[in-house]
Amino acid sequence: MKNECKTIIVSDVHLGTKGSKAKELVRFLKQYRCENLILNGDIIDGWQLKKSGKWKRKHTRFFTKILKMIEEDGTKVTYLRGNHDDFLDQILPFAVGNLKIARDLVYTSHGKKYYITHGDVFDSITTQFKWIAKLGDIGYTFLLWLNRQYNYRRLKKGLPYFSLSQKVKGKVKQAVKYIDDFETQLASMALYKGCEGIICGHIHQPAIKHINGIHYLNSGDWVESMTALVEDKKGEWSLVYYSESNQKEKDESDEKTIPLHAYTGSGTKEVAATASQA
Repeated sequence: MKNECKTIIVSDVHLGTKGSKAKELVRFLKQYRCENLILNGDIIDGWQLKKSGKWKRKHTRFFTKILKMIEEDGTKVTYLRGNHDDFLDQILPFAVGNLKIARDLVYTSHGKKYYITHGDVFDSITTQFKWIAKLGDIGYTFLLWLNRQYNYRRLKKGLPYFSLSQKVKGKVKQAVKYIDDFETQLASMALYKGCEGIICGHIHQPAIKHINGIHYLNSGDWVESMTALVEDKKGEWSLVYYSESNQKEKDESDEKTIPLHAYTGSGTKEVAATASQA
């Protein structure tokens, strides 16, 4: 039985890259029936596809799942442009049926307004010095490659997944300052837009917190964190983490399902979604 909710927000899937957890995201979405699905930027990684990225069958399956949600559940899907899928600038704005492509969105729920944006517009490096951003992207891609090698060996020893880049971001002072500044700027923008909250992605740092009276939410990513923001029928938000139990060296069947724990209560609740063999 599917979990009923009002809205799901995911970002930073980076389809077209080796690190994209498209298969896991599809498994996650199969467990939900939602009124709204918001894809908050960097869903397709155009930067990597122009270089060494490859489009795989699992990446196509993600969009097949999105179409099924529109057709079978009547889900309204909004795709917001990020910096890695900036090729969407050529068609913005776009709307057909229950599919909409836009730059940003003001979302209203239970009397509260949230400004939803990928977040790269507040990143001076991304917007003003794109070549530096792409150089940083190369470094991040290498770190993800190193992370895969490291976790392959951990998996063989029966150890859980460990994110090297998240560890690096947590230890480097400049990275911590960048994240803090980013979050503060976004909170200020929400206030400027006359909204009570801000929802973003971009920095691959999932969070639900309050900053200067503004409800700040970041959906994280589907490269490492594998997180999504889920709003229930009462307008309360949860940060849902996907994880797999009893992982094996080889990918298991696509028929695997994810029994998700029910979520209720505080809007800052974090919920773990665990995958088990169907």
